[in-house]
Order: sequence, then C-alpha cells, then structure tokens
Amino acid sequence: MTDTTIPTARLGADGPEVGVQGLGCMGMSFAYGPPDAKESLAALDRALELGVTLYDTADMYGVGENERFLSPFFKAHRDEVVVATKFAMSIPPGEPNRRVIRNDRPYIRQAVEASLQRLGIDVIDLYYMHRRDPAVPIEETVGAMAELVREGKVRHLGLSEVTGAELRAAHTVHPIAAVQSEWSLFSRDVEISLVGAAVELGSAVVPYSPLGRGFLTGSFANAEQDLTEDDFRRHQPRFTGENASANAALLEPVRTVADAHDASLGQIALAWVQQRAQVHGLQVIPIPGTTKRTRVEENTAATRIVLSDEELSLLEPIAGKVAGDRYADMTFASTSRE
Repeated sequence: MTDTTIPTARLGADGPEVGVQGLGCMGMSFAYGPPDAKESLAALDRALELGVTLYDTADMYGVGENERFLSPFFKAHRDEVVVATKFAMSIPPGEPNRRVIRNDRPYIRQAVEASLQRLGIDVIDLYYMHRRDPAVPIEETVGAMAELVREGKVRHLGLSEVTGAELRAAHTVHPIAAVQSEWSLFSRDVEISLVGAAVELGSAVVPYSPLGRGFLTGSFANAEQDLTEDDFRRHQPRFTGENASANAALLEPVRTVADAHDASLGQIALAWVQQRAQVHGLQVIPIPGTTKRTRVEENTAATRIVLSDEELSLLEPIAGKVAGDRYADMTFASTSRE
C-alpha cells in the first residue's frame, strides 16, 4: 500500500478543511461484534498518517464508551483532528433494541456537557443532531445548538437523517456545516430532497455506511449465518433471509468494475460515493467505519479511483433493486418524513 495522503474538502461554507474521507469509529466500541482495542488504536494512527482528519463518534455508541475510548487519541492529536460527535438518541437500560429520541433544549445542554467530559476536550468541532424528533420544531433544536456555538462549546453544527425541507428550516437559524445520512450504492434516499438542499445552502454531505455496513465489500452474505450474536446487522432486513440472497446477487456489476480496476468491491463502492461530489456539485466526505489498519489503507486508496461514465451507468440501477428496508423501524429515518 502507498503512503499517499488523501485530498481535502471543506465542511460547509465556513467549516474546517478535512480529508476527503473520514473515519467512522462506532465499531471500535459498539454494534459490530467484539472490538479489538489495540488494532483500533493502530487504525486511528494509520488513518491520520494517510490524511484522514474527520473522526466520527456519538454519545450513544456503547453508551458513551466510544467517546471515552477515542479521548486519548483526540487529546494527543488535538490540533490535527476534527472531532465530530452526536446527541439525540439513547438506548434505555435493559432494552438494547429500543431507541429514545430527544431534541429538546435541556437534553441538548446535558448531552454536550457529558460528551465534552468523556472526550476530554474543551470544544467539539462538529456537533450533530443524531436523529430528528418531529414533535420538537427543528428551529428550536438548532437554536439550542447555536447557543453552544456562542458559548464556545461547539464550533460547527451538523444534522443527521433530515429531509431537504428540514435542512432549509434549520439553516434559517444557524448555518449547517454538514449533514450526515446513509448514502451508498444500496441506499440513495438522500437524493430525494436532501442533496439538492445541501447544494443550495453550501452544506457538505457526510455519508455514513458508504459500504452498506460491510455488505458491499462481500465480507458477509447473510448476517444470521455469518456474523456473531451481538452484531446488530442480524436485525437489519437487508442482510437476512431471502433479502440477503437477492442483494448478494446485486454485487455482480460491482465485481465487474472492481476487476477492471484491480480493486476490491469496497473500493469501488467508496469510489462511487466519493464521485457523487462531481455528479451533484457539492462536498462529499464519506466516513467508512473500520477497526483495522489494512482496511484504512484500502479505503483511502479508493479516493484515487475514477469511475468512467460507462462504469457509473453499470452501477446506476443497483439501489432500485435492493430488497428490504435500511432498518427494521424506519420511523427514525428521514425517508419516513419525505
């Protein structure tokens, strides 16, 4: 693998300049089976060497454990990294499959203080609303978040899983540097309304799960058969039963393109997402998650792959053929409000 560093892009009109690919850190503490702390720390160091500067976490990942795990790395490289974390979603004790969403001002103020303490830093570079509670006007939520900017606790604001209309409403209160939503060859809901609004307002889009939670890499074919009991992908409709078999067949055109580039399936999936920047005319900074150094090297190398118009056309129909929803409960996704 080469040590070539990745290019940079800006988060929003006035946001920080970051590597054009970030790193999703959730799996280092949560959701994808038993974590390997030593290898995860090595992956963080390797990512920074390769120009990855945007590191993504959330207060719910491992019920705060992910923020605590990342804290020493962030403190050791504070001037080199952009720390992104999120509030709004929690898991009630004893109910691992239930999610509680809160967007109210008292909760936000409580959440930011707890995140700052766990992270061990004085200011959060990019603070996201993790999920939307439609019962709270988004203008109120962003207004409370803007107070944190004025108080010096947060530098820039972000939203996750919102519609284009919600982004526009939020932007009337305070500039939104970045919007995080799932975007991949398998998931293109974001293109319904959000991408157009982001282009209009100058917000960057930060795709999470650009590798389809690993399914697009070919690393597993059926979650119930291939993954450990504590892996949450076993509860996602796309990765089990007949849906999994149907979706595995959709990887064939990805293999065709990968063979032409002497690349992995994952690299082609990432190259497709990275190239959305040119297709739509906006900043796109995907955050593939991994806990391994070798995957960091593979993922960042994908920023140097350029897909031809013919290859893009071959991959275009995939999303429309995917079987199953992104989540078992889609009420927490922006698609439910389009």
